[in-house]
Amino acid sequence: MIKEFIVKNSGNRLDKAITELDKNVSRMMVQKLIDDGKVLVNNKKEKSSYKVKENDKIIINFEEPKESKLKPEEIPLNIIYEDNDIIIVNKDKGMVVHPGNGNPDGTLANAIMARCKDSLSGIGGEIRPGIVHRIDKDTSGILIVAKNDKSHINISNQIKAHKTKKTYLALVRGIVKANEATIDMPIGRSQKDRKKMAVERSGKQAITHIKVIKRYKENTLLEVNIETGRTHQIRVHLAQIGYPIVGDYVYSNGKNKFGVQGQMLHAYKIKFTHPTTNKVVEYTAELPEYFKNVLNQLEKEE
Repeated sequence: MIKEFIVKNSGNRLDKAITELDKNVSRMMVQKLIDDGKVLVNNKKEKSSYKVKENDKIIINFEEPKESKLKPEEIPLNIIYEDNDIIIVNKDKGMVVHPGNGNPDGTLANAIMARCKDSLSGIGGEIRPGIVHRIDKDTSGILIVAKNDKSHINISNQIKAHKTKKTYLALVRGIVKANEATIDMPIGRSQKDRKKMAVERSGKQAITHIKVIKRYKENTLLEVNIETGRTHQIRVHLAQIGYPIVGDYVYSNGKNKFGVQGQMLHAYKIKFTHPTTNKVVEYTAELPEYFKNVLNQLEKEE
């Protein structure tokens, strides 16, 4: 499919100008098209940094997205909500979101491929599940999946602009004294262990808000909101201030009397603007049974 545009306002970079001319494409997608030589300005190839001029003629050759290399797998999913544009999933603990080293299949992406079949995003030139944000393998809870390019771009832009609100529940070791607090510490790749993230001066800004829900004898249940989405952000921040998440073997010794393997962290609520209706929507994901059982045990010990 070929699209043509005439520039009315000069001065913008080519990639930015195209995203303003066509609201159905992302900056990342445009940059790839430019790098692949699929964009012509006045019949010439230009770089993304090219400053457009009034009356420039832009021609874009959109290739039909290729079939995904992802293998569809019939894996049961806990679907909270679904329409023509989005799916809201309550991901189980232990499920990886995307295939990677050591996890070639059995992922949420494989399951979504089987469920949605042809109705998926084609951003990046490949038909694939529009999973617009991730949570760790051993973090359970809510995820948005976009079923088409328009929804994918819309929700991705909301996330980048910090217009989505993600709320988590975390059970930590120790008694958190402050009822509410904000952790503002930069996070980057650990200088001591490249497999881990850490609070590093050279890292990117990371902001986490915590609120005490319940204090137990040796543990605290926290509500956590994040302004930024750094890798392992909540786990790193809570460990850094001395309250590691129960079961987290990466950022603490993982010791817990409950026998929990992996962090007790659950993404339980998300609030965003629906990409088609433009209405603000909010969805919650029920706590997994193991999490409920641990809280019940703590209640009995009170």
